[in-house]
Amino acid sequence: MTAIQHISTGRRVKDKIVQGLVYLAFAMAVIPLISVLWLVISNGMTRFDMEFLTHSMNGIGARDAGGGAYHAIIGTLQQVLLASLISVPIGLFTAIYLVEYGNGGRLSRSISFFVDVMTGVPSVVAGLFVFAFWVLFLGFAFSGWAGAVALSILMMPTVVRSAEEMLRLVPNDLREASYALGVAKWRTILKVVLPTALTGIVTGVMLAVARVAGETAPLLLTVFFTNSINNDPFNGPQMGLPLFVFDQAARPNDTAIDRAWTGALTLILIVMLLNLVARLIAWWRAPARGR
Repeated sequence: MTAIQHISTGRRVKDKIVQGLVYLAFAMAVIPLISVLWLVISNGMTRFDMEFLTHSMNGIGARDAGGGAYHAIIGTLQQVLLASLISVPIGLFTAIYLVEYGNGGRLSRSISFFVDVMTGVPSVVAGLFVFAFWVLFLGFAFSGWAGAVALSILMMPTVVRSAEEMLRLVPNDLREASYALGVAKWRTILKVVLPTALTGIVTGVMLAVARVAGETAPLLLTVFFTNSINNDPFNGPQMGLPLFVFDQAARPNDTAIDRAWTGALTLILIVMLLNLVARLIAWWRAPARGR
């Protein structure tokens, strides 16, 4: 009896030690995140007002007070939207092929290999590729579209991998039940598999959006700088919030630094808002709601 109690006590002690290490690791991961958020919020609220959200930097000098990031907000929203329109369909179709049609063949293995390679590609390399091909080789000008193409290259592997994992988690029993009713494979994927994995796919897409929304290097090479509002992403330079933050932070005066902090806060809020909207859409279209 004493030996059993000793073993039980030893296990409880080990369990408490491991539990404490897990909590410590969680705190070590969360504390830097909270500190960064607190720093951005406390410094960014200095200029977070309607003027900042509704005005551009057109006619505002480097040391002048005022001005805003409206032109950069429009640019970021358009560039991320275009990048999503390019990468999400391609990434989703690729994931469907790998899970539903690939069957471990040579083509599917090659696709998986190149997706893994693209996952590790630095963002500046994607920007250099688009700059060399779109601007230098084809002769097109800097534009928001060129930046969106560079961002889509960075988004695709994340979308593919996240969608692939979510599709693999769908139980095969659901597919077999659909096939048993005589439903075609493409219709089973469309009506059964994709709705079941929708929440996870949306989460993966938003992770990809969050990754590219703050990228600066691809935009430096493809979008360039402008202080004016450009609502046409296919024509002329177009500002983005990462570029705005980079530009303002490089200026040695307090007014520009305040604008940089507020630009960073605005970017975080936009990403959070997009995540909230995506979550609401996924919840509304979830199979459990019977839609």
